[in-house]
Amino acid sequence: MTDATITKSTTNGGGVKLAVVYVTCLFFIWALVTNLLDPLLKTMKTVFTLTPVEASLTGFAFFIAYGIMSLPSAAFLSKLGYARSVMVGLGGIVAGCFIAIAAAKLHVFGVFLVGLFVMASGVTLLQVAANPLIASMGKPEESSFRLNLSQAFNSLGAACGLWFGANFLLKGDIFKKDVVITDAMREQALGFVSNVYLAIGLGLALFILLIFLVRQKITDAAPKTGQLVNPFTALTSKWANLGAIGIFLYVGAEVAISLHLLLFLEQAHILDISSEQAGKLTTFYMVFAMIGRFAGSALLKTIKDYTMLAVVAVGAIALCLVVILTKDMTPSTHAGTVNLLLASAPVTSGLIPAFAALLIGLFNSIMFPTIFTLTLQRSSAPTSATSGLLCMAIVGGAFLPLAFAKIEEMTGSMALGFAAPLACYVYVLWFALVAKKAPTHEIQEGVAGGH
Repeated sequence: MTDATITKSTTNGGGVKLAVVYVTCLFFIWALVTNLLDPLLKTMKTVFTLTPVEASLTGFAFFIAYGIMSLPSAAFLSKLGYARSVMVGLGGIVAGCFIAIAAAKLHVFGVFLVGLFVMASGVTLLQVAANPLIASMGKPEESSFRLNLSQAFNSLGAACGLWFGANFLLKGDIFKKDVVITDAMREQALGFVSNVYLAIGLGLALFILLIFLVRQKITDAAPKTGQLVNPFTALTSKWANLGAIGIFLYVGAEVAISLHLLLFLEQAHILDISSEQAGKLTTFYMVFAMIGRFAGSALLKTIKDYTMLAVVAVGAIALCLVVILTKDMTPSTHAGTVNLLLASAPVTSGLIPAFAALLIGLFNSIMFPTIFTLTLQRSSAPTSATSGLLCMAIVGGAFLPLAFAKIEEMTGSMALGFAAPLACYVYVLWFALVAKKAPTHEIQEGVAGGH
């Protein structure tokens, strides 16, 4: 295996550091927007009386955008550059927020799905631009470190999204146990949804102005573009395809668990707590991921990225098995209480699968950025094309939650739904092992030498 030791410098050190700060803010923003989906799923399921599969359409509508918009985003990026791509992506999120507000006023679930698709289209363009941008800013052998560090702030944004969602989307009377749902309760719940997306839309509109003011710094720090790259060239690279499968399955696993975690924790035989309390507890799923990414960033200074990926894949597999194998160990009666995040939860063996499910976030932590950079370093396709294909693979977040929900419907057990993410983590483990022997190259625009 060969590693480049010097990367191109397109700007001075101060300019690069400032650009990294702005791009890192993007990681936080799209994570916050994405992770509002988890409490939103509970809201939609309750307000519109949806089945598990129907409720999972919220995730499907969001993540299917990656499959449709990633390659066009890669072409847009290669032609018009990073700064413009960031502003257009943020604009797409703002537009989606206002469609969601309209959906709340109209009380139409289908319009919500359209708004989520538009938001995700903007997020897709941001991801296509931001991931290779961070990876290229510095020494190539430290690209996994940089991307993991930025992804740590992504996890912070995700935790904030879950926490704010639990506090502002799940407070209505409609979420109280054994309540008879009325139209007034539905109106109240949808009003909370409208307020949340109005705040996000206005905040991002201001951030677009900030990006416009510093657009030249981002352009100076970014890999050079200006020539349209055919995004389908990534399909000619073995490693771009292997990495895309890895991203598809990893994201699918993470989202499947995240979207169903609130519903899993609130079950009577798990923790038997309210939706709001369960929503707050799900924050720890991303808090663990944030801790893992900060710790992973430090460890990647001394441990090879493919070794770290293999270790966390084994950990995630083990925790999924704990959830599945303890599904029949939870008694129907409870005794005693324990304080869990400002709420009392019954002490049962249900704590075992509950904690195991939350702890998966720790092992998810470095998977996405590490798969991403391992692939960029090994792909023989242009960086923008490879990034576009990898971001397209995030569409796995649309399909794996449906598989999870279908297993739940067929078996009557949400715990058995964890078999879907378990299978995904097995592939991630295999990918880490085969990446060890593959040659690498510097991350840059243009076709890299063989693989």
